[in-house]
Amino acid sequence: MPNYRPITPLIAADAIIELSDRPGRPIILIERKNPPYGWAIPGGFVDVGERLEIAAIREAKEEVSLEVKLKALLGMYSDPKRDHRGHTVTAVYVAESHGEPVAADDAKNLAVFDIDVLPDELAFDHSQVLEDYKKFRETGEVAELRTG
Repeated sequence: MPNYRPITPLIAADAIIELSDRPGRPIILIERKNPPYGWAIPGGFVDVGERLEIAAIREAKEEVSLEVKLKALLGMYSDPKRDHRGHTVTAVYVAESHGEPVAADDAKNLAVFDIDVLPDELAFDHSQVLEDYKKFRETGEVAELRTG
């Protein structure tokens, strides 16, 4: 019998990083160095053998040079159209950190944003993710399940 291995989506992990040492707990977004361009939540692909949570922490360190503490899983985002490079599923965590972020790795630049004043050019489905995050901050409710 042949060794069958299914073809599946890529897996990513992202972290919405709240800066706990600043008034209003603003968040960090990166400006992507590589396509698709635009502003994005720090994150990236999970390595084989790596837990989602560890990938989110690693990617935050690589892209914004900060140690983060994960607080909650906001949701899983799996729309096949969310990334034009191919079907990618991402776990988005809410995290906190403090200190001065520095852009590195895949981040061309970064900025600290108040959740109510976000840039227009967001990559992927991050406008939807950040709307879910706003609701989470107001109510404590994680992202709704999207089945259609």
